Amino acid sequence: MNPATTIDLKRLKAYRTEATRFMMTYKFALDEMNTKIKILQEEFQLIHDYNPIEHISSRLKSPESILKKLHRKHYPITLESIKENIKDVAGIRITCSFLTDIYQLSEMIQKQGDIKVLEVKDYLRDPKPNGYRSLHLIIEVPVYMSDRQSSVCVEVQIRTIAMDFWASLEHKIYYKYNKEIPERLLLELKNAADLAAVLDKKMEDLHKEVGELKDQDDADEIEQMINKNEKIHLPSNFLTSLFND
Repeated sequence: MNPATTIDLKRLKAYRTEATRFMMTYKFALDEMNTKIKILQEEFQLIHDYNPIEHISSRLKSPESILKKLHRKHYPITLESIKENIKDVAGIRITCSFLTDIYQLSEMIQKQGDIKVLEVKDYLRDPKPNGYRSLHLIIEVPVYMSDRQSSVCVEVQIRTIAMDFWASLEHKIYYKYNKEIPERLLLELKNAADLAAVLDKKMEDLHKEVGELKDQDDADEIEQMINKNEKIHLPSNFLTSLFND
């Protein structure tokens, strides 16, 4: 083997190692965000009356998909170009029951001290022309490895169950047809998105009304206890055991 070949092999091995490490940072960023969101989910399940998080899913773009996007956008095919231009290599989707859940979770995520918010795309207030609705956050998450610390982009999508159902079907229709979609179908998809939005609004109103009824019931129960001068009797050793634990 001549020296030139040896150098090329070394360069190839070094590039492969760097490319592997590069993609690993996106996986670790996903792991970090999944942990953060699951902590919130468990807290709501164990402490609060209501859990806004219905489902969490995540994915890494495949190398083929990344290369196609670089080519389509006419970006240089380098690792630095990927980091600079492709902000959705790592993606997380959170599905909620109600519209207000979306903004509540978005605020919780944005307030975390080690997260840097790069961009917020609000397709709830300003839907895409085809009817697509969702809230997108482009954030940076710190990833610590053995010899470096990297700030890695993650796209977080937060949407309702109805929005997620529509987006999933729209995606399948586009891939199945594999051609330009006829105008009639585009109109039907837009109408379906509008109906899903109406459903979300109706369910939000019902959710709010039920919450108000529950708050009133709780207030009435407390008032009854006060009027009856009821006292809660605890075992004598309860407080002691509570603090000793």
